[in-house]
Amino acid sequence: MIKFSKLLKQLIFSSSNKEKTKLIIDYFNNVSILEAGYTIAALTNNLKFKNIKAGSVKNLIKSKVDSTLFDLSYEYVGDLADTISLIWNRPEGVANKNYSLLEIINNLNSKNINIEKFIIDFLNNNKVDERWAFIKLLLGGFRVGVSVNFIKNTLAEYGNKNKDEIEKIWNGIKPPYLGLLKWLKGNGNYPEIKLSETFHTMMLASSFNPNKDANKINSDDYIVENKWDGIRVQILCENKSTKLFSRTGENISNSFPEVLINSKRLTVLDGELLAGKEFQPYSFGELQKRLNKKKPSKKLQTEVPIFVRLYDILFFNGIDIRNKNLIFRKEQLKKFYSEYNLFKNFDISEIINFSNFIDLQRIYNNLYNSKFIEGLMIKSKSSLYVAGRKQNLWLKWKRSPKYIDAILMYAQRGHGKRSSYYSDFTFGVYDNNKIVPIAKAYSGYTDKELISLDKFVRENTIASFGPVREVRKKLVVELAFDSMQNSNRHKSGVSLRFPRFHRIRWDKPSNETLHLREIKSEFIN
Repeated sequence: MIKFSKLLKQLIFSSSNKEKTKLIIDYFNNVSILEAGYTIAALTNNLKFKNIKAGSVKNLIKSKVDSTLFDLSYEYVGDLADTISLIWNRPEGVANKNYSLLEIINNLNSKNINIEKFIIDFLNNNKVDERWAFIKLLLGGFRVGVSVNFIKNTLAEYGNKNKDEIEKIWNGIKPPYLGLLKWLKGNGNYPEIKLSETFHTMMLASSFNPNKDANKINSDDYIVENKWDGIRVQILCENKSTKLFSRTGENISNSFPEVLINSKRLTVLDGELLAGKEFQPYSFGELQKRLNKKKPSKKLQTEVPIFVRLYDILFFNGIDIRNKNLIFRKEQLKKFYSEYNLFKNFDISEIINFSNFIDLQRIYNNLYNSKFIEGLMIKSKSSLYVAGRKQNLWLKWKRSPKYIDAILMYAQRGHGKRSSYYSDFTFGVYDNNKIVPIAKAYSGYTDKELISLDKFVRENTIASFGPVREVRKKLVVELAFDSMQNSNRHKSGVSLRFPRFHRIRWDKPSNETLHLREIKSEFIN
């Protein structure tokens, strides 16, 4: 455990990706293959302990320390592992006990051990750094400056392999990744996965900058499609069984039982799930009524019908065609669509004709008032289907955001680097003589602005509700957002799509902001 906690500490204090890669590779070379595998799982948040919950750990610790001191410390620090590791009063005279990472994981997975006693014993027998690493291991969320993508790049360098080879199997392998590590070390074959049960990492688009990218866009090399306001999905079908995955790889098949394809041979499709009828989309707000419903009723399915607008095909009749160009894949998609009569709950994304960039600019400008189209997708005709975001292959030209002035109402501490600052904000607008919440936002500001916002919250607090502070209603922030929909789940009656800070209006009085009825009139009608 000492090696593991030392690695985490080194990663936190390293600002260079090159240095972090070296640290992880050196660590892999100095621990067992099992420890390396479980470390990969921990750093990618794929190490789970079914019987351990954050609330239970928190309550256990509070039963052993002064609960008021714990609450005050946790409210100030904002991170459970930081709080526990620092507040724990280790008994005098207790010697260090150096548990190995494998011993800890085996104990936490064991049905024959008193987990609560093991947690207390570990905290009593270890120092601050090991205690912090242990709690992070229990609950996840290390926040040490490495992403899943970073780990994949590091593994590729460690094994001198192409990252795309790792991408193709990543979602089909499980901790402790012994097959992967043996292959990377040259001691095993390329891992086999069950293709029909595996989510295949999606291809993503880079942002399009018209000032920099306009001169390379032409109709000979690129096609253009609408970017629809739904959720990106992947459909796997084989032996007349269909699985539906979100863009993060979550299996959402049960939430949308209408999505069925009777294909015997493996086929994998990429598309956009939309609420709508007869292929005419509803707003994203309507689709939200279906999200996270594990078993939607027949009534809900009737009230909020859905369909999938297909963009691409990755596997066709059991053959992986990701290494074929986009035009070939589009032709195969049309062939599959016709062959399986997918005319009820599926249609194919239409390619938009354009002659030059001036023509494309006109098409883009006409999207401003669309309720259902987020922008344009510009795709290279020669692009293979590669996992992740590759420069200049696919580009997204998102519609310009809309803006409203809103009044800061509440603030809450953030997590990780932001745990010492009030960084999560609730905003409202006037509805007659009262202010009603309209959005939450926690991005779009600079580090310098965060310090100023935190200072404002501390100096203008009028009430506290646990970690939340209510402030004087006098600070105006201009929020950017993508769209606005009616919503009966919000007090204001509306919801904003992707609200974020645009600028802080230190100069603007709150009584000069638009009222709710004016905002609805401008953005919903």
